[in-house]
Amino acid sequence: MPTEIVYYVAASLDGYIAAPDGNVDWLTPYFTPEGEKNYNDFYASTDALLLGRRTYQQILGFGTWPYPGKPAFVFARTGTKAINDDITITTKTPADIAAELSARNLPRTWLVGGAQLASAFRSEGLISEYIINVIPMLLGSGVPLLTPPSPVEQLRLTGTTQLPLGIVQLRYLRDLSNPRQ
Repeated sequence: MPTEIVYYVAASLDGYIAAPDGNVDWLTPYFTPEGEKNYNDFYASTDALLLGRRTYQQILGFGTWPYPGKPAFVFARTGTKAINDDITITTKTPADIAAELSARNLPRTWLVGGAQLASAFRSEGLISEYIINVIPMLLGSGVPLLTPPSPVEQLRLTGTTQLPLGIVQLRYLRDLSNPRQ
């Protein structure tokens, strides 16, 4: 059975996941106990992680590795080192890693980010679910949710959750009954 790859991310109302310099400090005022419970429930449902090089380096800058005990695949070409045995630095394609996740019986994988990695998985039709936490803020510019160009893809809304401070979580599945156009 193929692994389920979930792009779980916070985005501003105008579609950015980070400021132009990659900074995500703008999210700090939105951390609440209810939001943390929502995140913890999601995290507990995952078996592995996918990260781009910049996202990985940014997380390392936060201090302690926040994902102990879960396999993490970091997509990087050169100069990136794993800080523990759970982390694999890879140059494999998204399809190769998706096949490896399935072979290792890791049924649900969190695509942590960033936008280029999400777009690479999306362009190969490998993201099965999108969970977008829309933050009530307009950044005006920054790192987009997905990088162009991307094919058209029909999604099906499966749920919405209103969280504190005006955050709305949107959940979408790929609509396999409607082929890409």
